[in-house]
Amino acid sequence: MAIQVGEKAPDFELKDNHGRTVKLSDFRGEKNVVLLFYPFAFTGVCTGELCELRDNLPKFADRDTQLLAVSNDSIHTLRVFAEQEGLEYPLLSDFWPHGEVSRAYGVFDEDKGCAVRGTFIIDKEGVVRWTVVNGLPDARDLNEYVKALDTL
Repeated sequence: MAIQVGEKAPDFELKDNHGRTVKLSDFRGEKNVVLLFYPFAFTGVCTGELCELRDNLPKFADRDTQLLAVSNDSIHTLRVFAEQEGLEYPLLSDFWPHGEVSRAYGVFDEDKGCAVRGTFIIDKEGVVRWTVVNGLPDARDLNEYVKALDTL
């Protein structure tokens, strides 16, 4: 079951597409976080969602928010994907131990071996304030993230 609104977001430490370590707790007291899990780089729906986020980054920056996108791909795959698509926000690798963070948030599909489309908006205190979880084929609505951020 996915983490619920009002719960403390589980902290994590993952490598980004440049090999840098990113910790959720590093943003505590500094920025809100949109934590977005997606199945795989280079797939149609995922590419569409992540490029839409790329094209709307000011909507997050204007709301004092850090966007973090997590998949179960390796950092090497994520580096190539980010370069190909011009993605300038962190793509985090939940590759090994495989799906550990996805499992902590309750969005890992054991049968498929990847995260489903889960999004968690986490406030500056580290509390989940909004969430949506969609199945693998179902894209999320970026405007819903923005509306939720406006309530913080």
